[in-house]
Amino acid sequence: MPSRRTFLAASTATLGLTAVTATTAGSAQAVPAVTVPDTADGSGARLPNIVVVLADDLGYGELGAYGQKLITTPRLDRLATEGLRFTDAYSTAAVCAPSRCSLLTGLHTGHSTVRANPSSGGQGSLTATDTTFAQVLRARGYRTAVIGKWGFGPEAAGQDSHPAARGFEEFYGYIDHSHAHQYYPEYLWHNAVKEPIPANAGGAKAVYAPDLLEQHALEFIDTHAAEPFLLLLTPNVPHAPSDIPDTSAYADRSWTAADKGHAAQVSYFDSLVGKVVDRLRALGLEQDTVVLVTSDNGPHEEGGVNPDLFDANGPLRGYKRNLYEGGVRVPLIAWGPGRVQQGTSNRPTPLTDVLPTLAELGGAPAPTDVDGLSAAPLLAGSPDSARHGHLYWFRDELGVTSRANAQDNKRATWLAEAVRRENWKAVRFAPERDHNLPDDKWQVELYDLETDLGETRNVLDKNPSKAAELVALMRSSWKDTYPRTPFGTRLTLPRLAVPGQAFTVTATLDNGSARPWTTAALGLRAPAGWTVTSASPTTAEELAVGARLTASWQVTPPVDAAPATTWELTAEGTARTPAGPVHYPATGTVPTPPPAPKRDSYLSDLTWISATNGWGPVELDTSNGKSAAGDGPLISFGGTTYPKGLGVHAPSDIAYHLGGAAVRFTSLVGIDDFSAKQSTLGATRAKVYGDDRLLLTTPTLTAATGPVQIDLDVRGVRVLRLVVEDANNRTSFDHTSWALARVTVS
Repeated sequence: MPSRRTFLAASTATLGLTAVTATTAGSAQAVPAVTVPDTADGSGARLPNIVVVLADDLGYGELGAYGQKLITTPRLDRLATEGLRFTDAYSTAAVCAPSRCSLLTGLHTGHSTVRANPSSGGQGSLTATDTTFAQVLRARGYRTAVIGKWGFGPEAAGQDSHPAARGFEEFYGYIDHSHAHQYYPEYLWHNAVKEPIPANAGGAKAVYAPDLLEQHALEFIDTHAAEPFLLLLTPNVPHAPSDIPDTSAYADRSWTAADKGHAAQVSYFDSLVGKVVDRLRALGLEQDTVVLVTSDNGPHEEGGVNPDLFDANGPLRGYKRNLYEGGVRVPLIAWGPGRVQQGTSNRPTPLTDVLPTLAELGGAPAPTDVDGLSAAPLLAGSPDSARHGHLYWFRDELGVTSRANAQDNKRATWLAEAVRRENWKAVRFAPERDHNLPDDKWQVELYDLETDLGETRNVLDKNPSKAAELVALMRSSWKDTYPRTPFGTRLTLPRLAVPGQAFTVTATLDNGSARPWTTAALGLRAPAGWTVTSASPTTAEELAVGARLTASWQVTPPVDAAPATTWELTAEGTARTPAGPVHYPATGTVPTPPPAPKRDSYLSDLTWISATNGWGPVELDTSNGKSAAGDGPLISFGGTTYPKGLGVHAPSDIAYHLGGAAVRFTSLVGIDDFSAKQSTLGATRAKVYGDDRLLLTTPTLTAATGPVQIDLDVRGVRVLRLVVEDANNRTSFDHTSWALARVTVS
């Protein structure tokens, strides 16, 4: 990405795309090189740098600024004194994956894509419809990085849930949720590549991963000191286990090794934030930077850690996994000597507010369908920041820890919801794992936080109307699915690019913000040597709120384009907004096909066009494993083993090039024994498509129903797709196999 000085048009320049009818240089249209002034908002001030630091399982009471007495956190305590300390800040979930999804997207857990940890059967991936605050700020020329724990699988590049697809141009750390539990991993991801850490091979503990995260974070700041940047720093401390090289600061305490390690991890986090601030000061950036420090949920008790020793939840009831205040109220410190006023705020502030707040700070349009509200005026010292009518939480968690379960009166694995409105807080539990359970089946509790911050007195009996009001808010806050208002650029590509044959590419630029845009334009960048011809208008003088610009092109790969190769195309959407110009890129890939089969073949012996999988790789001739293709057990149903086939995990989609050569497709498909041995909860549905025409949908597949026999006529089909979908909103045990998947050619 170019610097902010050459990235977008100045207010006096015309921002548009130069139309070219055809090209062989790889771009149908191009953004003109123009100059951006030092101001983005017309005030004469540069865009602020933004650093968001997210701790993993740091409790409300684990910093000195929030009452901690045993663990030393001098750097964060100083930031709290110099900046704005929030007393009523909230994560949006009591466990990390849904909390982090809400932080990134501005949607609470009644609307967000990820509403539970993947280990509890929840959706573990972000999708193409998820707009993150990185995408919002990158449109204004910010350099963006996430360093640390990402936490959304699958653990692969080139898919919609990868940081690069969600607006982060630089990524270093852990993709996978469970991989981030390793402090001495054998590899970390750098953008699209796994980078080995040889010194940690074989279980050695030589290189502490948080040290590498620190190094990359500081290097990112150094590299982009001259231009606005967004750094999301997400170290995995102080999550269990309590691994850390040095616990000497607490060596003389009569604590367990786990508690000493935990305390040292919290102090490590404090030191890490201090080093970031020191680097900002050394580069003269402190006046032009806003730093936010917070946590994804309440304190944990895993790995032998005793949170009560540290009073980790302060005056609050509950821990990680509880929807009581101790599970979801978190520290939040905003610091920036030139941008943030000193003080304390008791504004109830959920982390859904981060996206609209950063958008306002960066002068960027934001999606209008988010649940967050901007707190930017509050940071600047104004008391006029919008306040939420209510806050909402949802929990669907199978993990159990003793203290959290005790706080929930042994209901830690029940579905639960909570709402805060003003100082009233309601929590309710469903005895069945069914959110549509009638209200009278839920167990409801009501608390007055003004007089009972520790939620010790259930006042439901004295305030039934208030409880009913909050339960109604819970119902209205939940949507089974939450269709998003389109925002930014979307790119639609075919499944296949046949060399020498033209195909159509379509892109849209959607104004999903609250104010009109002008001089909107779309362009397309294709690989060198490909011919691109505009097939529709590509500009619009104005895009009203909710309006869309759609453009299409005819694209032809050269006849000698390499087969079985994936090619990248990028749509470039640009416009002028009231705050300045914006640029939304959307990148997609299209493959040139491998040769069509010339004889009867098992699909596991053919090269696929594309393959996506919800967890782990697509397996060849085995059930779905995790580390690499072929590492799972042999495919079997009811104890019968099959030598050929494909092992997947919902949601999955595998495409093969038949080129019209095959006449028949046969297979057995079902929940395999590998999944059934783990749990009986798996439920999927399989579909077969021929050239995007639906040929078959199976009944719901479970271990109990056994596999379904498939025998389909596929004459004339060029592309065969095998799709497996989750059938019960619980994806953890959805390993599914296509046994003996085979095409007959003659």
